[in-house]
Amino acid sequence: MRFRHPDGSTVHLAYCTNVHPAETLDGVLAQLRDHCEPVRRRLGRDRLGIGLWLARDAAHALVTDPAALRGLRTELDRRGLEVVTLNGFPYEGFGAEEVKYRVYKPDWTDPERLSHTTELARLLAALLPDDVTEGTISTLPLAWRDPFDPVRAETARSSLTALAQRLDALAELTGRSIRIGLEPEPGCTVETTADAIAPLTAVGHDRIGVCVDTCHLATSFEDPGTALDALGAAGIPVVKSQLSAALHAEHPHRPDVREALAAFDEPRFLHQTRTLTGAGLRGTDDLGEALTAHALPDTAPWRAHFHVPLHAAPAAPLTSTLPVLQDVLTRLVGGPVPLTRHLEVETYTWQALPPALRPRGRPQLAEGIAAELALARDLLTDLGLKELP
Repeated sequence: MRFRHPDGSTVHLAYCTNVHPAETLDGVLAQLRDHCEPVRRRLGRDRLGIGLWLARDAAHALVTDPAALRGLRTELDRRGLEVVTLNGFPYEGFGAEEVKYRVYKPDWTDPERLSHTTELARLLAALLPDDVTEGTISTLPLAWRDPFDPVRAETARSSLTALAQRLDALAELTGRSIRIGLEPEPGCTVETTADAIAPLTAVGHDRIGVCVDTCHLATSFEDPGTALDALGAAGIPVVKSQLSAALHAEHPHRPDVREALAAFDEPRFLHQTRTLTGAGLRGTDDLGEALTAHALPDTAPWRAHFHVPLHAAPAAPLTSTLPVLQDVLTRLVGGPVPLTRHLEVETYTWQALPPALRPRGRPQLAEGIAAELALARDLLTDLGLKELP
C-alpha cells in the first residue's frame, strides 16, 4: 500500500510474511498464493506491499538461479504484490516449534550473517518495483547480550562496514539503493535505540541505520520523542519502522492479571518482560520467568515482548501498547517531512496467541492481517497522508 505524504514523497506500508513460516522457495511462492493475495483481495486493493522474509535456503536458491528470481518477480506482479523491504532478522527455523534464543544466530560476529545479508540486498535490488529505487532490510541488533565483549563488538563493526561498502557497490551497479536497519530488541546488545547510537556512529555510513520496532521500543519503556530526537541528533537514519504492539499489564501484582499473562506464556518465542522502577529498567528473558514469585518487581506496570494484533487488544485486565505505536507513527510521518518511508506491520505471533484467540484457518488469518493493515491505513490518513491506488 502506498501513501502520498504532504511533502510529495511516497510512504510504503507492508505486512511482514514471517507470520507464514516457509524455509524454501516453493514455500515462499505458496505464501503469495495462499496468504498474501487473499489479504490484498480482502482490502480491495489492486496492489499490496509485503515485507518479505526469505530464510537462508530460499534466499540462496534465488541468488544461485536467475530464472527462479525472475519467476518470483513475475509471481509478485501477477498477484498484485510488491516488495520494497525485507525482514532479514530471522535466518532460518522461524516456524520451528521452539525458536527462543535460536533467532539470534548467526549474529553479526559470524561471517554467515554478512554473507546472508549481502545476498538479501542483491535480491531486494532485483525485486523492487520498476518505479522504486530504494529498498530496506531490517536485521539483528548485532547479537544477544551474552557473550559479547570488545573483540566481538569490533568484529561486528567490521562486518557492518564491509556491508556498507558492498551496498555502495550494489547501488553503483544497479541504480538501487539498499539500506540496512539494526532492530533494537530487549535482551540484545542493542536493546534500545539509545544503544544503537554508539555502534552505528562507529560504522559511520548512511546506508546503515535503525529499524524502529514499536513493540520493542514500548517493551523497554522508551519515550518515543526522546528516542527519535536522539537518533536525529546523532545523524542515525530511521531506515524503516515495524508497526507492532506489546502486551501491557498495568497491575501485575493482582492474581487475575498474572493469570491472564500466563495464558500468553507459550513455548515457541521468547517474550522478554520489562518493568520500569525507580532504580531503572528491570527485566527477565521470558514471560514465564517473570511470573515466578519475586522474579520481577510488580509494583509498576509490566510489558512483554509479545506482538499482539494491532486491531484487537487483549481483553481486560490486559491491554496493548498501541498508543505508543500511534505516538511513534505521528513523529515518524506526521511532520513536514517523513523520517522514514517504509512501514511494516509485523505481527508474527498469531499462532502463538492463547488458543481461543488464534485464527482457525487461512481465511480468518487473512481477515485479521487485513484488519491490522486497515487500522494502520486509517492512522496514516488521519495524519494527512493520502492513500494511492
